[in-house]
Amino acid sequence: MAKAPARFVEVYSQKVAGKTKILVDMVTGVNYIFHSESEGYGASGGLTPLLNPDGTPVVTPPEMFQPR
Repeated sequence: MAKAPARFVEVYSQKVAGKTKILVDMVTGVNYIFHSESEGYGASGGLTPLLNPDGTPVVTPPEMFQPR
């Protein structure tokens, strides 16, 4: 049985005062920002859509991530 492709792809990661990642939903193209204060047990974090200045979600066409 073939493995299903990943739903989310990490496109950015930064480790400053915790860890921040930007994830792209490969179905909708919506970008999400995730931040966690620590890793392991008891870690706290949050996930929210990444927004443009006009309040609409940042969308990256999933085709940008397909092999050419």
